Amino acid sequence: MKTSRWWQQCSVISFLLAVWLPAWIMAQTTPPTQGTTSPKPQNDRLQFRLVGYPRKHNEGRIEVFYKGEWGTICDDDFSLSNANVLCRQLGFVSATGWTHSAKYGKGLGKIWLDNVQCNGGEKSIELCKSRGWGNSDCTHDEDAGVVCKDERLPGFVDSNIIDVQMDENKVEKVRLRPVVPTKKMPITEGVVEIKYRNGWVQICDVGWTSKNTRVICGMLGFPDEKKVNKNFYKLNIERQKNQYHLHSVACVGTEVHLAACPLEFNKGNATGSCKGGMPVVVSCVPGPQYVHNNGLKKKLKTTSMVRLKGGAKLGEGRVEVLRNNEWGTVCDDRWTLLSASVVCRELGFGSAKEALTGARMGQGMGPIHMNEVLCLGTEKSMWNCGFKNITSEDCQHVEDAAVRCNTPYMALENSIRLTGGRTRYEGRVEVLSTEANGTRIWGLICGGAWSTKEAMVACRQLGLGYANHGLQETWYWDSSNVTEMVMSGVKCTGNEMSLSHCQHHRTVSCQKTAAKFSAGVICSETASDLVLNAPLVQQSVYIEDRPLHMLYCAAEENCLSKSAASANWPYGHRRLLRFSSQIHNIGRADFRPKAGRHSWVWHACHGHYHSMDIFTHYDLLSSNGTKVAEGHKASFCLEDTECHEGISKRYECANFGEQGITVGCWDLYRHDIDCQWIDITDIKPGNYILQIVINPNFEVAESDFTNNAMKCNCKYDGHRIWLHNCHMGDAFSEEAERRFEKYPGQFNNQIS
Repeated sequence: MKTSRWWQQCSVISFLLAVWLPAWIMAQTTPPTQGTTSPKPQNDRLQFRLVGYPRKHNEGRIEVFYKGEWGTICDDDFSLSNANVLCRQLGFVSATGWTHSAKYGKGLGKIWLDNVQCNGGEKSIELCKSRGWGNSDCTHDEDAGVVCKDERLPGFVDSNIIDVQMDENKVEKVRLRPVVPTKKMPITEGVVEIKYRNGWVQICDVGWTSKNTRVICGMLGFPDEKKVNKNFYKLNIERQKNQYHLHSVACVGTEVHLAACPLEFNKGNATGSCKGGMPVVVSCVPGPQYVHNNGLKKKLKTTSMVRLKGGAKLGEGRVEVLRNNEWGTVCDDRWTLLSASVVCRELGFGSAKEALTGARMGQGMGPIHMNEVLCLGTEKSMWNCGFKNITSEDCQHVEDAAVRCNTPYMALENSIRLTGGRTRYEGRVEVLSTEANGTRIWGLICGGAWSTKEAMVACRQLGLGYANHGLQETWYWDSSNVTEMVMSGVKCTGNEMSLSHCQHHRTVSCQKTAAKFSAGVICSETASDLVLNAPLVQQSVYIEDRPLHMLYCAAEENCLSKSAASANWPYGHRRLLRFSSQIHNIGRADFRPKAGRHSWVWHACHGHYHSMDIFTHYDLLSSNGTKVAEGHKASFCLEDTECHEGISKRYECANFGEQGITVGCWDLYRHDIDCQWIDITDIKPGNYILQIVINPNFEVAESDFTNNAMKCNCKYDGHRIWLHNCHMGDAFSEEAERRFEKYPGQFNNQIS
C-alpha cells in the first residue's frame, strides 16, 4: 500500500527529529490504581502515530511501534484519560475525544494493548494498567482512535510519527517567582524555577550566561532580556530555603525551550547546594502589547513588515510579510522553529511554540512573497534571513506557513467562566468583579447589544478559540445561582485580550435584568474566513441601461435606489454598475448562515430561499467617504459554485438544500444576475470609490474580519466606467492605502 510505504519513509525522518525533540511532552506520573497490572516498561523507545481515513492531522487510529512492529490498541475500557496520555505522547496538549469500533478504518497486524486504563497523568501509555503487551481478545473491528486538541506542546514540530523516551529529569514547566509580591501581570522579573515532581526547584547561577536568559525569556513569552540587580535579590533569597536541581545550563540562545539546551542535573534524587552562587534571577523585556505604561508602549511600537492573520489568540496566525507595499504569505518549505521564533520575537512575543505548515491557520489570498526561509535564530527580522523568491510553480496557498508564539501568562482566564452549557465551549458568561469593599463575587453581563465581536473577546479570554455565536438570551443555560448583572454596555473591537479591556458602562444599566437575558457564547476551535476576489471585480465591471419592465423582481427585493419608486413604470430604464463577485472561504470551518432553515425566506421571483437578511453591502463613495449610491443586496442564497481540486461541493440552493460555503470553495455571483449591481442612475460624472463589504454586520463569526472589505478607485465619465487599484481592505501598506485615498482619478482607461 502507498500508505505503508509512506510511513516507512517517515520513520527515517522521525528518527532524526527524535534526536533533538524535547521529551518534556509527557505529563507527570501518577501511581497505577488497583486492578490489572501495568505492562513492564521496555528499554526500546516506543513510537506513536495517527493513521486512517478520513481524518485531520490531529485525529485518527492510534498505532504503537513496539518490538519492530506497528500495532493498534483495543477500545475495551478506553476512556478520555487514555486519550489524554496518548495525545501528549503525540505532542498535543490534550485530548478532546476518542473513538471506538475502528472509526478510522481497521488496522493490520498486532493489537498491542487491551483493557487500557489510565488516570490521565501518566507519562506514557506503558505506565497505565492493561492486559500487557500483545495480550488481547479483540479484533481490528475494535481499534481505538483519538481526537487531540489542535495545539502542540512547546517545541514540537509537525511530525505524525513521534519517538518518545521517558526521562524524569527533562524540563517541562518553567516560571518566574517574584521576590516582592505583585498583582501586575505579566511577571517580567524573578527567580527562575522549574517544575520537579510535585514542587518547584531552582537553578544554580554559577556559569549562567545572557544566552540562557534569552531562552528563558523567550519561552515565557518575552522578546528580549535585560540585566538584573542581583544584590537586591541576594538578601531576600538568602533568607529562604532553596533546592537546586540544575547545576549547569549551556544554551546557545536560539533554543525555543530550556529542555533543548545542554543541562547538568544533580545526581540521583538529591537537590544539592550551589557553592559560590545563588538561584538564577532573570529580567525580561515585554513586547508593546504587554506594557502598562502608555508612553513607553508608543515608544516601543514600530511599523512592522511582518504580521499574523487568522489566529484565535494573540501571538498565533498565518505569517504575512510586506513587500512592495503589498502583504503576502510565506511558503512552508523548510519552515522551522528557528524561523518561526524570529517572526515571534519581531512581533513582540517570545520564541515559537509551534512552526505550522499546510495552511493550518487558513489560506491567504494574493501574492506569496517568500519560500524556503532559513533563519539562524539571532536575526532581528525575518527579512534578514535567507529566503527564495517565489514562482507560481513553487508554492500555492495550501502551503502557507503559520506560527504559535510563546506569550506571557496574564491570568485573564481566571476572571471569566461559562456555566450551564452542554460542553465547555458554550454557556452563560460570568465575570469576576471587585466590590467597593474589596470582595470578589461572580456576576453576569447584560445581553443587550451583545454581539459576535464581544463573543470573540470572551472566547479568546477563556482560551477556547473563536466565537461561533454571541447570544443575548441564555434562559436554556439557567443552572447557576449567580443572578446579579455586573457589566453592561460592553462594546469591543474584537481584538482585545479581555472583556475588561472593552468599553462598558461605569455603572450597570440594563433594561432586562433577569438572568435569562444575560450574555452567552458558543466558542469553536475553528472558524470560517470569507474573502472577495478583488481582481475579478475589476475585470468584470461595466454599465448597463436596463429597462424598467425587466426590473420588477429587483424592485421587490429593494435592489434599486429610492428614486426608482417615482419612475414611470414600466417605461424608461435604470443605469446599473454591474460586476461579478466571487467570495472564497479561506478559513478552517464552513461558513453557515446563522438562521436555521425554518426561518429562511422564500423569494418567489427568483425561486429560492434566502438564508441571510444582509450578507453583502455594495456602496459607491465620494472622495471624502460619503455614500452616494448603494446596492441593496438584502439577502443571498449561499452555495458552493466551484471548489479547489480535491474538495467536494457540499451546499446547493436548489430544492431547499443546505446553504453555506465550504472551506476551499467559493460562491460566484455573476454580473448578469439580478441585484448584482449598484443603481447609479442619479450619479454625476466624477471620481469615486467602490466599496464591497462581506458579512457587514458580523452576523456570522469569522477568524478575521479585517479582510471582509474591498475597495476600488472608480472613474465615471457619464458614459463609461473604469475601476483601478481594487484590493482587500488589509492588502496594502499604510502608505499605499493613504495614496489610494488621495487618488485623483483617471482621465481614461490607461494606467500610467
